[in-house]
Amino acid sequence: MTNQAYLSLGSNIGDREAYLQKAVHSLHEHPQIRVEKISSIYETDPVGYTDQGNFLNMAIQVETSLTAEQLLSECLETELELGRKRDIKWGPRTIDLDILLFNNENIETEKLIIPHPRMAERAFVLIPLLEINPKLESLRNGAPFTQVLNEIPDKEGVRLWKQTNGEDVFGLLEN
Repeated sequence: MTNQAYLSLGSNIGDREAYLQKAVHSLHEHPQIRVEKISSIYETDPVGYTDQGNFLNMAIQVETSLTAEQLLSECLETELELGRKRDIKWGPRTIDLDILLFNNENIETEKLIIPHPRMAERAFVLIPLLEINPKLESLRNGAPFTQVLNEIPDKEGVRLWKQTNGEDVFGLLEN
């Protein structure tokens, strides 16, 4: 396992926590992906398309021998397995998996942009991300993400929903 990546997960349909659990376990069961850290779960107001239920969001850190493109394929496959539909842009979803960071690489292809292009605008992404690694910095301008987060105006839309126990990486995901 040579690559380190950070992913954001979100769900706002059905048993939101179960979809997060299933997505994390599905990724961790892949022979070339190891989930290293899991954030607490946060309940967040919808962004973009607001006529929908609140989301549960979290972040994970993974180690993988996959390339960024291969990891994206696994994320998309996991979304499909968990019933993700793409009917409305930023609309309701069973699960959403986004690659936020991959090593310290800047990647721009037709299918993938890393760092994630909107992560610095979204408290629901940065709060759980900084929980698992508070020392992360923006690859675009070198600013600490803690500083970037402080400049986002709508942090009150992100509320702690279920706190990780800090001991076992899967402790949060056990019933």
